[in-house]
Amino acid sequence: MTEVTRILAQYLVEARYADLPEPVRHQARRSLLNWMGCAVGGAQHPTLDHALAALKPFSGPEQATVLGRRERLDILHAALMNGIASHVFDFDDTHLKTIIHPAGPVASAILALAEQRRIGGEALMLALVLGVEAECRIGNAVYPAHYDIGWHITGTAGVFGAAAAAGRLLGLDAQRMGWALGIAGTQSSGFREMFGTMCKSFHPGRAAQNGLAAAHLAAEGFTSSNQVLEAPRGFAHVMSTARDFSQITEGLGESFEIALNTYKPFACGIVIHPTIDGCIQLRNEHKLAGEEIRRIDLQVHPLVLELTGKRTPQVGLEGKFSVFHSAAVAIIHGRAGEEEYGDAAVRDPRVIRLRDSVEAVAEPGVREDEAYISITLADGRVLDKHVAHAIGSLERPMSDAQLEEKFRGLSERVLGPERTRRLIQLCWEADRLKDAGELARAAVP
Repeated sequence: MTEVTRILAQYLVEARYADLPEPVRHQARRSLLNWMGCAVGGAQHPTLDHALAALKPFSGPEQATVLGRRERLDILHAALMNGIASHVFDFDDTHLKTIIHPAGPVASAILALAEQRRIGGEALMLALVLGVEAECRIGNAVYPAHYDIGWHITGTAGVFGAAAAAGRLLGLDAQRMGWALGIAGTQSSGFREMFGTMCKSFHPGRAAQNGLAAAHLAAEGFTSSNQVLEAPRGFAHVMSTARDFSQITEGLGESFEIALNTYKPFACGIVIHPTIDGCIQLRNEHKLAGEEIRRIDLQVHPLVLELTGKRTPQVGLEGKFSVFHSAAVAIIHGRAGEEEYGDAAVRDPRVIRLRDSVEAVAEPGVREDEAYISITLADGRVLDKHVAHAIGSLERPMSDAQLEEKFRGLSERVLGPERTRRLIQLCWEADRLKDAGELARAAVP
């Protein structure tokens, strides 16, 4: 049996920032920027209010910032809250090969740690790259079988990424890094059943918190199995019906999973994005308002209906998992941001009328980032659109300028224009900061 855990742990402790190609470094900055905007923007969501009300009384010393808020918590609770906030809009980054949202678990853990210990920006950014590398390679090894049986892979793989990144910042040796991965793995969890509820964003938050705790436990000599990934009763065999360990070990240090990261233009499940993209295009091309539409027919990948087949969402979080709601708001509003997935939006009579006219058919031959849209108007005309690759995909990536625009839309209502501008600048300069905690302090209203 290949020593998968040992090989990964050895790489994590030996990798150097100087060895990262500049395109990888730039993608890390983009990942940080996108995560920060999502965390600040999500900071005022009721989900975070409930989480803070429940758990703040049990927080320890005020060591780290809750981004977008005035509260300060111990680093474990700050990591939890920032992980929740960064994912609650479902607007965060996506590793399309696995549908992992990589930055949430990793960045939430290491920014809290960096703020507490006054760690430099270069170390933070290396840890971000390594954490994403660990979680996504582990995800590659078990996807899609692991996901298909019901695990939310951002939570289950994300805890490994948080532990790897935090372990690097704590200076763990290879043995202790292996233990940190083991301690993380035994806490790996998150069910897809929770999609559409507050628990979905709890998964990356808890992954950040548990991974950070795992690294600290390992640093103090708390032991675990040395083969958490590959052992017969370890992660990959217990939590997946199929696995390929070469996805974890081959090409370490040569190819980087963060280079495959993508960013959402729409605040919902990634598999709905081709539908939204096509509906917005048809709306703009034909100046549609919604009232003139008799029927909308969709041909989508089977995963779309499996994940986002909620026909009548009752709250905004459920709307994020409704391809029917998403098609309707795309036509009516020409966008699908966080406001289009609020409670008021899913109860809007105009949206409900159009949502009820949407029919979706799962077609195995349609790719996950592809969709066919056909709109029948009241006068009998039929408008068609084929989206081969949705905006935000690797084939049609969001530009740096578009990421900044998205950031401003999320952050300005929380921090205001000037603090938002400063925070954007700090994200682009993160690897040159002497104290990476400056990022967190700049994100306080």
